[in-house]
Amino acid sequence: MATPIFAVLAALAAAALFAAASAVGNGYVFFAGYVVLQYVVLATGWNILGGYMGYVNFGTAGFFALGAYCTVALGKLAPLPVPVFMLAGGLVSGIVGLLMGYLTLRLRGAFFAIATLAMAVVLQTLIVNWDFVGGASGAYVMRPAHAPILGTDYVRYLCVLMLGLAVLAVTLARAIERSRIGYGFAAIRDDEVSAEAAGVPTLRLKLFGATLSGALMGMAGAPFPYYVTYLDPASAFGLGYAINGVAMPLVGGTAAWPGPLIGAILLGTLQQLATVTISSALNLLIVGLVLVGFVVAAPNGILGLFRRRPAAHDASRRRFLRLRI
Repeated sequence: MATPIFAVLAALAAAALFAAASAVGNGYVFFAGYVVLQYVVLATGWNILGGYMGYVNFGTAGFFALGAYCTVALGKLAPLPVPVFMLAGGLVSGIVGLLMGYLTLRLRGAFFAIATLAMAVVLQTLIVNWDFVGGASGAYVMRPAHAPILGTDYVRYLCVLMLGLAVLAVTLARAIERSRIGYGFAAIRDDEVSAEAAGVPTLRLKLFGATLSGALMGMAGAPFPYYVTYLDPASAFGLGYAINGVAMPLVGGTAAWPGPLIGAILLGTLQQLATVTISSALNLLIVGLVLVGFVVAAPNGILGLFRRRPAAHDASRRRFLRLRI
C-alpha cells in the first residue's frame, strides 16, 4: 500500500475513533485518550532510533520535557496557537537530538544508553535553574475554556491535535521502514561494522534517526502544559515517560511500525484503567510486570508471536548492503 493511501486511511480511522469517543458522552474518555495517544507518539519516536537502528535511548523524558518547556517559554513571550508550539517543540528537540547524535552515536550498547540518560539529567538540571520557566517551583499555564476550533472544550481539542500527531508519527515510521533509509537502519542494527564496510552511510543515517526521534518526542510534549495546567520538572521529566517509552515498543515489537502502536495502546489503556479503578501509583508496577512477562514469553513482542520475516525482506536487505544511499 502506498504511503499517501495509508495516510488517508489512517486519518479516516482517526476520525472514526474521535466520532466513537464523542458518542460515548463522557469527557474522561478524551482526558485518558490524550495520554494513550501521547504514548503512541513517544513509543513510535523511540522506535525509530531504538527499534529500527538498535540504539537504546533512555532520554525519552528529556525530549518530552524539552517540548513541554518550549511551550512554557514561548507562551510567556506571545500567545501562540498550540500547533505552533508543537512545531517549535519539535524543532528544538530535533536540534538537541541532532547534537546528541553527533556527540554520542559513536558510542554503542550500554555506553550510548547511559549517555542518553545523562543528557536527560543535564536538561533537567538546566530547567530547574531556569527561573524564566518557573525553575524548581514550576509554572502555571492558563488553559482556555473553549477550543479555537470545533466549538468544544479544550481537552478535546488537545486530544484531536495529539490524534493528528499520532497519525503523522505512525505514517512516517511506516514510510521509513519501507524505504531505502529503513533498510539502512536495519543494516546498522544487524551489523553496523559490516554495513559501514559495504558503503552504508552509517553516521548520516544515525544523525537523521536521532533528529527525527527527538523531534517526534518533543512535539508530543509540547501540548502537555495545557493538558495539566501546571508544569514542574518532576512531572515533565517523570520516570514514567522514560520507562514507558522503552517498554511499549518492546511489548508490541520493535521490528515493525505496528509494534509501538500496539504496545502503547495496550499498556496505556491498562494504566488508565488502573488509575481510575485502583491508583495511579500502580502504573509503573503494571509496566514492569507486563514487560517481564513478555521478556520471558515473547522476547520479540506481540508482533513476534504472529509475524515471520519474509525471505524477500532478507533478500532486499542483502541487496541494500551492496548499494550506497
